Amino acid sequence: MMQLTIKHSAKHQGKTLKIDSATETLAVVSPSDEHLGTVPWDAIIDFINSFSKPDRTPRPVRNYPRSQLAAKLCYAASGRSDFNGVTCEIGGGGIFIETTSPQTIGTDLTLELVLPDDHTRPIVARGKVAWIRPREERHVFYPGMGVQFTDISDDARARIVNMVASLDSSRSRS
Repeated sequence: MMQLTIKHSAKHQGKTLKIDSATETLAVVSPSDEHLGTVPWDAIIDFINSFSKPDRTPRPVRNYPRSQLAAKLCYAASGRSDFNGVTCEIGGGGIFIETTSPQTIGTDLTLELVLPDDHTRPIVARGKVAWIRPREERHVFYPGMGVQFTDISDDARARIVNMVASLDSSRSRS
């Protein structure tokens, strides 16, 4: 892991960038050693690419659209106890789980998600923590973790994709 202290940027002077090549992440740490946030290299590269060639047509970062949805779920990291939570966003490629104690990036999770379309058929999937937001940001963004699905049935993914399309359609008519 490489650590770089910010010296010249007045707004962020004294903070440290921690570059982890094993997990391909960049973390920001305050002068008092408080973890302020972590992003995967993919997000940084996509951000830079979006400015490098303005004549290119922008493409969505995700393969599946997401929509806001509060749904109950239970998740567990291998060898750890189960946690109950609530989703904030959901899409065919993954979910955002609201939690004040996110797992570390790269952690494998088992997930059981109860969708409002059918409470009797929970979706069971596996996922990996792709990014974290360790604390609330600007009183708008909840702390939690973005989880990318790594193993989900076609039927379960189709249910999620259909629900997102339905939610987006009903919200656009409002």
